[in-house]
This record gives sequence, structure tokens and C-alpha cells, in this order.
Amino acid sequence: MSETLYEQRPLGDAVERHIGGGTPPRQVPSYWKGEIPWASVKDFPEQKGVIQDTEEHISSAGLHASASNLIPAQTPLVCTRMAVGRAALPVIPMAINQDVKALFPASGVSAEYLLKLIQYIQPLAEGRAVGSTVKGIRIQDYLNIPVPLAPQAAQPVIAQILDTLDTAIRETEALIDKLKAVKQGLLHDLLSRGIDASGELRPPQSEAPQLYKESPLGWIPREWEVEPIINLTSNSVIGPFGSDLVAADYRDSGVPVIFVRDVKPDQFVWKSNVFVSASKAQALAAHEVRAGDVVATKMGFPPCVAAVYPESMPSGIVTADIVRLRPCTDRICPDWMSMFINSSAVAKQVEQITAGVTRPKVTLRDVRNLLIGLPPFKEQERVLDRLTAMQSRIQLEETSREKLTAKKAGLMDDLLTGRVRVTPLLESVQQPAAQTGA
Repeated sequence: MSETLYEQRPLGDAVERHIGGGTPPRQVPSYWKGEIPWASVKDFPEQKGVIQDTEEHISSAGLHASASNLIPAQTPLVCTRMAVGRAALPVIPMAINQDVKALFPASGVSAEYLLKLIQYIQPLAEGRAVGSTVKGIRIQDYLNIPVPLAPQAAQPVIAQILDTLDTAIRETEALIDKLKAVKQGLLHDLLSRGIDASGELRPPQSEAPQLYKESPLGWIPREWEVEPIINLTSNSVIGPFGSDLVAADYRDSGVPVIFVRDVKPDQFVWKSNVFVSASKAQALAAHEVRAGDVVATKMGFPPCVAAVYPESMPSGIVTADIVRLRPCTDRICPDWMSMFINSSAVAKQVEQITAGVTRPKVTLRDVRNLLIGLPPFKEQERVLDRLTAMQSRIQLEETSREKLTAKKAGLMDDLLTGRVRVTPLLESVQQPAAQTGA
């Protein structure tokens, strides 16, 4: 550990010059859909630190009309409005809009090291942003933010160490995205073709028509049935919100209340942090939801999203926009019911129900009558085991990403401030990148 921290200097001491951007007039079609990437705040990925391409592109005439300039690749870009302080390096030349500034490094300062300084002070930049509706910071105020400026000889090594971790994080994220795409494709196949008694995914209907039969859901394996949800549940209710449950009933602790926002596709994420008293919950016992129940939304975009209520949650009370489904567990696994409700087969049924409606919403009757493909119970378990193995692999990589991100955060603070000198660390942080990959 070092006893001497690096000297605090204004960020502007590390910047030779800065350039702002602009937006070509939207009403001139020839200015848009050209060959030049045009970066705005929405193109800045959180924490990734690079911009591969942009959502919108402009023409050469549009670039001239925007009063902007073509920013060279590897020039640090920073948002000075909205996502204040978020920064990235473009991998290709691009134009920028007025909410973004390009910062050109001063002599002796590398672009990579400057980017690390910019990322380090993002919380300070956010804290100094002003504005009642949209937050922003003046470029001069931004450049006056103090940074710990390392000696010139240490700067490239600091950047290299942190870049190594950034690369490892990006590679891990790319692997996670790939695994999620594979899982999504596998999920579609499993919910339409299933797994036979030998543990193999059935071939498609076009290759083995003898293995399938026609049904209201289309072609399904011969061993499957089609049943309305009401035949597969012992009870289903909607909650009392909007009638006798009002905001005055809410407490800071007690029995949790479940809202639409807590239900994601096949994932229950309770963030509402709203409770009712035990006595109120007792009075509303008919609306209780407990571990193993399936909760489905009546409204939202899209409506009829389902998840299994987890064992990690205590019993709760559902609101009026939630349908609680209590599966007959001798016929259907709760996870199978949840996944099938979120499948394209059910989405098509919901689209027919809500066609032409401005604010799509399903009723309790609609949900009860939705048709579900029902394999034999043992086959449901085989499918769920296959998906669990895939999800475990994804979670393993997500844990690896979290560890790398935490390591980077700690090293960034230590290295950029000078609390830890750089030389002994370079070799150790090269290992995660070497170990990460598909």
C-alpha cells in the first residue's frame, strides 16, 4: 500500500479540448438514415465502456446541418445531459448529438486512461447536475471536477489493468447473452416438442409427423393433452384492491401485498415493499398467495404474464390485477404452468381476446379458459430439469460477472487514487480474461 495519494487536479488538466454535437433537422429526410453513426444518450451502455454502433445514422449533409463534427474512433465521449457522466469509447468514427461531448486527451494522457477517470467521477458528475425535469451539467463545471491524476508513467499501466477487467466483463456478458438466446430457443422447442421417454428432444413435426397430433394449439406430441387452466387449478381468485383494500391499509411491515409490477415472465421479483397488517391479511385470507402458486397479471404490456410465487417469500395478499392460480400438482408442475402461460401459444390467445383494445386487459374468466399444452407429469419434470441446468449455467456466468465487476470497482478506486501502485497487479488481473470465454 502507498502512503501518498495522487495529486487532485481538475479533469480539464487531462483534456486538451472538447467538442459538442448537434441534431440535424428531423423534417429533412435526406439528413437521416445515412452512413454516419450518430450517438445520443441512449447509445451509451451502462458500465460496458464501448459503443460498437448507434441506433440512428445520419448523412454527410446531416452532419454538416447538425453543426457537429465526425469524432474519431477511440475518443472518450461523455453524456452531459440526462445520463450525466456516463462515458464510452466509440470503436468507429461517429457524430454526436448536443447531449454528448467528445473529450480529447491532453498530451501524455491516453484515451483509455482518460476514460477511466471519467468513469471514476460519474457519481460526482451526477451529483453536480442541475435541472428540474432533465438533469444536465455545463461542460466547464464538468471539467472542473477534481480527479486523482497519476504520474504519466503509471497511466498506461492503470488503463491496461482496468481494460483487462473490462474485457473480461464484456466477454462474460456476451457469453450470458449467448446462453440466454440458446435458452430461449430451447424453451420454444421444449414447449412445443417436449422430451420423449429416452430423454431426447422430439424431432420437429415436419420430420416425424407420426409423433404429433392436431389440437386447438396446433401440432402437439401425441402423448400431450390440451386443457383449459380452470381444469388444472384447485382455486383461482382475484384480489381486493380497489374495493376494501385502500392505501390507508398499507404498513411498513407485516404481510406483503403483490402488485402487477412484481411479476415478470417466469420470474417473481418483489420490489413493492408494501405490507398490510396480519389482522387485515386474515380478513382477506381468500386472497392469499403462497409458495407454489402461480400469479398471472390481468393487465400490463403485455397482459397475462405469469410467475411462480417463490418459497423464499412469506405468504402474501394479491391485488385486483393479479390472478392467483393454485395448480393441481398431481397433474401439472407450477413451473410448467407458468412457462406455458408465457409462451407464444398463450400469447396468441391473449391477443385474440384483447384485439382492438387500447389498454389490453384480461378477465378472470379469460385466464381460466386459456388453453395449455399438458404433457405427462414425468415429461414436464424432464423438461424442467433441462431448463434448470441451462439456467444454472447462466447464473454461474452472472455470478462471475458480478465478481469481476466488484473487483474492477475496488481496483479502480485503489489504482486511480494511488492507494495501490500498479506494477505488481498487472499479471494477476490478466488471469480472469484468460479464463473467461465460451
